[in-house]
Amino acid sequence: MSRIGRLPIPLPQGVTVEIDPRTNRVRVKGPKGELERTLSPEIQITLEDNQLKVTRPTDSRRHRALHGLTRALLANMVEGVSKGFVKRMQVQGVGYRVEVRGNALVLSVGYSHPVEFLPPPGITFSVDKGGRDFQVEGIDKELVGQVAAKIRAVRPPEPYKGKGVRYADEVVRLKAGKSGKAGKGGKGGKK
Repeated sequence: MSRIGRLPIPLPQGVTVEIDPRTNRVRVKGPKGELERTLSPEIQITLEDNQLKVTRPTDSRRHRALHGLTRALLANMVEGVSKGFVKRMQVQGVGYRVEVRGNALVLSVGYSHPVEFLPPPGITFSVDKGGRDFQVEGIDKELVGQVAAKIRAVRPPEPYKGKGVRYADEVVRLKAGKSGKAGKGGKGGKK
């Protein structure tokens, strides 16, 4: 049996789940909001003793894969409506900064113009003092990660000085650059 799929999902205080057994449409409501998703009809989802349980019909490869996936998606929905998800990010570089105007995120990252990023519904931005560190927050884990990736793609960290937008826990490996600079002797340089 799937190690992930067989684990029950405990429902925290204030979280309610509605399951439509015909379509496998699951609606999860909690203090932070509401999420709804249609999952594979091949996998059975039940609510027992304030816990969600996921079971599969056979041990085929497809059903084993769907078993773990369905359980992970449900667990993320429950965690999202109860706690929410946060992606911490930062900008690095001389003159690079971030600010929030209205609900839009405005990035000044070395282009001739500031880049304005409007959030999709359910996503909020917050910027720490200093304008270098910021956060992408929401209840849908998939959407938070996708928005963070799009923001990073505006100016990914470059490999020589590390300038750009990065995740807070991302490690950027820097390249050495040119080793033989003009003017240090050798051919063609001044002596």
